[in-house]
Amino acid sequence: MVLKEENGYYEINCNEALWATDKHHELYLKSGSVLSDADWIIETKDEEIIIIEYKNGMISDKSQFKPNEDKKVKSVARKFYDTLHFLNMSLKNFPVKYIYVLEWKNSDAAMRKALRNKIKKLLPFKMQENFQKKLISEFDIISISEWNERYPQFPILRTEKI
Repeated sequence: MVLKEENGYYEINCNEALWATDKHHELYLKSGSVLSDADWIIETKDEEIIIIEYKNGMISDKSQFKPNEDKKVKSVARKFYDTLHFLNMSLKNFPVKYIYVLEWKNSDAAMRKALRNKIKKLLPFKMQENFQKKLISEFDIISISEWNERYPQFPILRTEKI
């Protein structure tokens, strides 16, 4: 199964996944809910669930793309929480990894790390400390090339779209 990002410029190959989807977006829209969703969900052969938020500020005119703004930071965190509802309805187990694949002009690993730390404070790491069951096991912000190095079985590749 190959899933495309919303603009059709990039896709993720999920053929090595036990299960993968982007259908939660359509479900949320059709239901009229106020839920936000991450772009893709993958269940690996190692029985891990990975929620993936993908944002590419390098496509077309994204001069207004500012991933550090508080509104955007809160939106990325909210997408994690709201996507958990779909996983719960799909009877998928927790905890999950949440990976934000992010490309933006003049960004580097240090900028992504600072942004990761800002978003991580809004995720349930502290809340779950006193519970045996965990909602999230990991959060990271990585580039497409870092994703492809870390998860070569699920490559994100450019499509033919110009």
